[in-house]
Amino acid sequence: MTSQALKEKLHLIIFGTDTPAGKNFDIFLIVAIILSVVLLMAESMETVVREYYLAFRVLEWIFTLMFTLEYAVRIWCSPKPWQYIRSFYGIVDLLSILPSYISLLVPGANYLLIVRLLRFLRVFRVLKLVRYLSEANTLIRSMMMARRKISVFFLVVLVLATIFGSVMYVVEGPANGFSSIPKSIYWTIVTITTVGYGDIAPQTPLGQLIAAFAMLIGYSIIAVPTGIFTAELAQEIQRNRNSIECIQCHKIGHDSDADHCKYCGSSLYP
Repeated sequence: MTSQALKEKLHLIIFGTDTPAGKNFDIFLIVAIILSVVLLMAESMETVVREYYLAFRVLEWIFTLMFTLEYAVRIWCSPKPWQYIRSFYGIVDLLSILPSYISLLVPGANYLLIVRLLRFLRVFRVLKLVRYLSEANTLIRSMMMARRKISVFFLVVLVLATIFGSVMYVVEGPANGFSSIPKSIYWTIVTITTVGYGDIAPQTPLGQLIAAFAMLIGYSIIAVPTGIFTAELAQEIQRNRNSIECIQCHKIGHDSDADHCKYCGSSLYP
């Protein structure tokens, strides 16, 4: 087999899913990714890694070398290597192996291998779930359309948190844990978001009154971003419906998963 023929065969297997060999390769790759991530999570458990440290390290490097070889073969058999290297999956493939080599110089960097989970996105291509990506794109476009409103809302909350934090610093002071304005702002953000870690709490009646007011404001504003995003999402769904036109009666307003016109019954995609 010539070098060019080998390249074409490997390209068909690695980049394609229309053949049994290509689909089996991608399924094997997904299983390897899941196993490597599970291994990484288990390695963070001190009681487990203490007993099986050598086995963990050997398995981690086996996965790393396997993914490194796969990455090199992808570059070699790709018709446009630089296009693959600069693509989303190309960058993710590279990031999924770099932490192991960086860990030789920086201990603990291997835990960044969790980025390998991004490679699991190939399951959409392998299992023919690409049609579901259109729904994901709808959500992304809705968030992009709402970004200015969300940014203004975020700025308002930040201003409120700064004001409340400064007031609490004056009222409570370092004696009650509010040792600085930044730390008081941290307490305000925790209070407004209703998280309430409890590491700092007002002790004076006036401080508790201000805290109660901040909590009420938190409950009042926590639904604002949801409302903004929901409104943009509804508009995006309506825009998608308006983009589907019946070729018979030329009416719009059909759902994205509709096969027939809801007005005349004709097929939308003859």
